[in-house]
Amino acid sequence: MGPNEFQAKSGVSRETLDRLAVYADLLVKWQARINLVGADTLADLWSRHFLDSAQLFSLIPPTAKRLADLGSGAGFPGLVLAIMRAPDVHLPEIYLIESDSRKCAFLREAARVTGTPVTVINKRIEQVAPLAADVVTARALAPLVKLLDWAAPHLAIGGQCLFLKGRGAEDELTATAKEWNIAVDRTPSLTDPAGFVLQLREVCRGRAQR
Repeated sequence: MGPNEFQAKSGVSRETLDRLAVYADLLVKWQARINLVGADTLADLWSRHFLDSAQLFSLIPPTAKRLADLGSGAGFPGLVLAIMRAPDVHLPEIYLIESDSRKCAFLREAARVTGTPVTVINKRIEQVAPLAADVVTARALAPLVKLLDWAAPHLAIGGQCLFLKGRGAEDELTATAKEWNIAVDRTPSLTDPAGFVLQLREVCRGRAQR
């Protein structure tokens, strides 16, 4: 997949596509110095990383005021979602949480060259003060039960999680039900035939009463 096919599938404007292209070029340059993404995924960057991230955009509630992206790495999905915001449309403040200082340097530079307002937090997730986020996102970070351990302190009342998961999603949900009570919506992934976007609401620790 190239930029034009990405645009057709994501529906982004030409201006947004141009900003994402600047981001992609920067990522390829920095990849030669630090490991930002799997080397074998660079050839399919627009599908494996950009479209995979962009599919969350339509699931962000229009009333959301703050989004926290856990373990942002090279900026997927958080920085992609931030770039997709139209300048004249109110969408959430976006916080990118990443413990690797080199990746944080990349995130700050990518945000600068694309003109994207984000807050990069260079800390471990469990060290970050609660953010009261309306939406918490994560991609390829940890098993679901661990993600909820990290996400729950940062969720506002009524907030929700958007997690990208592969073929093991159902097994992870089964394991998570032993410790968490959640409402789940599943949206088939646009980039992984066996994967889903998990939209988790009413997140509460403790197994649901049978």
